Amino acid sequence: MRGKGRSTIVWVLMGMLILGLGGFGVTNFSGGSTDIGAVGQVEVTSDDYRRMLNAEMQEFAARTGRQLSPAEARAIGIEQSALARLFTAAALENEARQIGVSVGDQPVLKQIAADPGFRGLSGNFDREVYADELRRLGYTEAEYEHDLRMDEARSILLRAALAGVVAPQPVTSLTQGWLLETRDIHWRELTAEDLPEPIAQPDDATLEAWHQANADRFTSPEIRKITFAWLTPEMLEAEVEVNEEALRDLYDSRIADYRQPERRMVERLVFPTMAAAEDARARLDRGEATFEELAAERGLTLEDIDLGEVAEADLGAAGAAVFALDAPGIAGPASSDLGPALFSMNAILEPVDIPYEQARADLRLEAAVDRARREIEDSASDFSDRLAGGATLEDLADETPMELGRIDWTANAEADPGGIDAYPEFREKAAQITERDFPELFELEDGGVFALRLDAIEPPALIPFAEVRDRVAEDWTRNETIRQLRVLAEEQRVRADAVAQPVIEPAQTAATDPVAQAAGVMVDTPASAEEPGQALGPGQAEIGLERGGFIADVPQEVVTQAFEIAEPGQTEIVDAAGRVFLVTLDAVHPAETDSEEARQVRDGIEARLADSMRQDVFEYFTRALQTQGGVTLNQTAIDAENARLQ
Repeated sequence: MRGKGRSTIVWVLMGMLILGLGGFGVTNFSGGSTDIGAVGQVEVTSDDYRRMLNAEMQEFAARTGRQLSPAEARAIGIEQSALARLFTAAALENEARQIGVSVGDQPVLKQIAADPGFRGLSGNFDREVYADELRRLGYTEAEYEHDLRMDEARSILLRAALAGVVAPQPVTSLTQGWLLETRDIHWRELTAEDLPEPIAQPDDATLEAWHQANADRFTSPEIRKITFAWLTPEMLEAEVEVNEEALRDLYDSRIADYRQPERRMVERLVFPTMAAAEDARARLDRGEATFEELAAERGLTLEDIDLGEVAEADLGAAGAAVFALDAPGIAGPASSDLGPALFSMNAILEPVDIPYEQARADLRLEAAVDRARREIEDSASDFSDRLAGGATLEDLADETPMELGRIDWTANAEADPGGIDAYPEFREKAAQITERDFPELFELEDGGVFALRLDAIEPPALIPFAEVRDRVAEDWTRNETIRQLRVLAEEQRVRADAVAQPVIEPAQTAATDPVAQAAGVMVDTPASAEEPGQALGPGQAEIGLERGGFIADVPQEVVTQAFEIAEPGQTEIVDAAGRVFLVTLDAVHPAETDSEEARQVRDGIEARLADSMRQDVFEYFTRALQTQGGVTLNQTAIDAENARLQ
């Protein structure tokens, strides 16, 4: 159902933006009015607010699958969201009235007639259904039709205000170039083998200090010692008697699952005439087109023409031709219920024939578990009554089929697949229960039940050094290795940057002056400078690396850092995932902007930029309308409506 301000464009834009009302000429008034406020000459009534609150909460429930409590609704700002939408819609309506924007009766009637909520049993618009539905929602026909009319007026106003908003081309081009730029790099991972000396073994004093300084790494989690009693259908399955006749009836009711003829995965492409179908088949045979291309020529995708799994009888007259194929291929043209068609057979599914004797074990297990589930459901009230009467969990285990168990439960521990801690319902209650709580009966997702008692809580505690010495030594060694690798990486980075600097020709000396050489002056020859790149070793080269690309077995931070290096020849250190890398930028390649992919990227950038700018313009426009029209709020009426939500 539609309400004030709920046209498509208004919902789309407002859903992305919650406007604040403070600081825009808002004033307060009080009294017994049913209006909660107004913008200019347009009033916002308590009924509007109530309907909008319900709509917001229903929207949240549809999105998350659960209903909000009033406290939760207030905590996440449902009330403010509803008010913002209402006053924004009122500001737009006030402006539309002032400038004379409206629509006639015909668009309103067309919209009402097309609404599926007003259709009767015949599938057509039903006048009585329309009236009943409006009464249920608290609308009069005049109110509802007024709202529809103003929805359209607001849409016209917004389209006019936002129509000229387009993405600026310089920004689009700059963003496209930034996204599509590629780079050549080489990188090297430094490991412990690269260190000049092995990591020294720490003494106990060093390890004990590390143990104390990093206590959070060696602290045991909170342990909750829990006693529980539980019963699941699987526990009763072996004891449940299942009628043989019932099993056969179950088998017969599912015979389609156990006995199926040969089936095939088929796509059907229908043509208007047999001649058109024959021409398409000839093009396929000559290799001039693929089946997918033929579908595209008719404005269809393979998903549009997919028939799924079909038996021969499902295809009618074309069944024989399709099932004559002994491998995937094309059949036809052949007649179908929609006309001449070509059929693409993509897979052969063998027939299924599972006799009752073979299926009996699975059927018996399913029937027994279902029967056990019903027995547990019937007994649940008795279990609850016993607990309410003072029975302990031990009493339940002695007097009923429920089984007793104990568990040392921690929130982050890996659950036992066959244990009670594998159930989310148990984990939720185990985290919430206190030592003051009495045992209650709760349901499990598979139809079982359980009750639990918290016996004690062992708080988080630092594990004694003697018990975790090996872990501490391993942690210290790992940390020290990374520290020394960072130092080594910094040395090599500085060395590499120095090698990469432009060479400045030195002044001639006795070693280089031809006159001095001719005179036989003897000088010491300096060692040759290290060639560029030797400081880093050979490394690994990546050519044409894309922004957002990846390098196999390398943390993504390496790619990110490669695109943050300013100039070719520069080297940076990347410390990620406990590994240290040196990354050198070799070359920057400008974006290729003429390809189809580049054009698609540009279109996406334009669309996103335009959407962002429209949101901004929408915000500025509606705020200006609120300021211009003047906003009044009746906080007393708002509080009264909020109180009704309790």
